[in-house]
This record gives sequence, C-alpha cells and structure tokens, in this order.
Amino acid sequence: MSDWLSSLLHWLAMPEAGLGALLVVSFVSATLLPVGSEAALFGLLKLNPGLFWPAIAVATVGNTAGGALNWFIGAGAHRVVDRARHKSTELHALDWLQRFGPKACVMAWLPVIGDPLCAVAGWLRFPFWPCVAWMAVGKLLRYIVLTALLLWVFPGGLSF
Repeated sequence: MSDWLSSLLHWLAMPEAGLGALLVVSFVSATLLPVGSEAALFGLLKLNPGLFWPAIAVATVGNTAGGALNWFIGAGAHRVVDRARHKSTELHALDWLQRFGPKACVMAWLPVIGDPLCAVAGWLRFPFWPCVAWMAVGKLLRYIVLTALLLWVFPGGLSF
C-alpha cells in the first residue's frame, strides 16, 4: 500500500500532472458529489511549493466551473418543474436569497450549503456571469486563506 501511495504522490508532484489532477478534483468537489479539493491542493503544494499561485488559480477555475455547472443544473431543474406543473414555480422560503441576488454566490465556498447554493442561483434564474464572478471571488479567497493557513501550520515539504 505504501508503494502505491508513494507512486501516486510522485505522480501528483509532477507539475503538469498535478495541476491537471487538481483541476479535475476541484471541479468535481464543486458539484454535489461529496469530494473535497483542499487536501489535493495542500498535497500538491507540499510537494511543489513553487506552484502556489498557479495551483490556487487552477483550483479556483476548476471549483468555479463546477459551481457554474450547478447553476445550469438548477436552471434546468426549474424549467423541467415549470413544464411539469404548467406554471411558474416560486419557493417562498428562498425570498431572502432573492434579495441578495448574484452576490449570494460569494458564499459558494461554504461547506455543505455552498454547492447547492449555486444550483439554487440557477433555479432562481440569477444572471449567470455575475453569479460566476461572485463564486470565483469566494472560492479564490477560500483557497488562499485555507492554503496559506495550512502551509503555516505544516511548514516544510514531505519526505519519503
């Protein structure tokens, strides 16, 4: 098992493979699937400290793209429900969210509620590009803060 883990870590340590893997993991983690991308980002940076900003950018892009997919899923679900019911569907419990509009997507970084929030933004038909911009701001700040904190708490590289 340790040989497998060692070879996986070496593969992830390669900048070209590590950033690609990080993009996929951060994208999938922003969907409604229960995957976290912070560990992949932290692991890549422990193995390649010089990739801090490129890794932050790749994780932000992947995670924001996953949030955008959630927006499209929410918008599509709203259309399907409207067609099935033959009338417009409004959720009164989400009236408070409508007051914030696309700015609410800055909270997409939150665990548990952040990913569904992107789908709800699509459901409520918030404008796509402002939602994506606010998602990106929130996710970028999360990655910078969490990664810097983890690197401060656990300094130094990994040794095999």
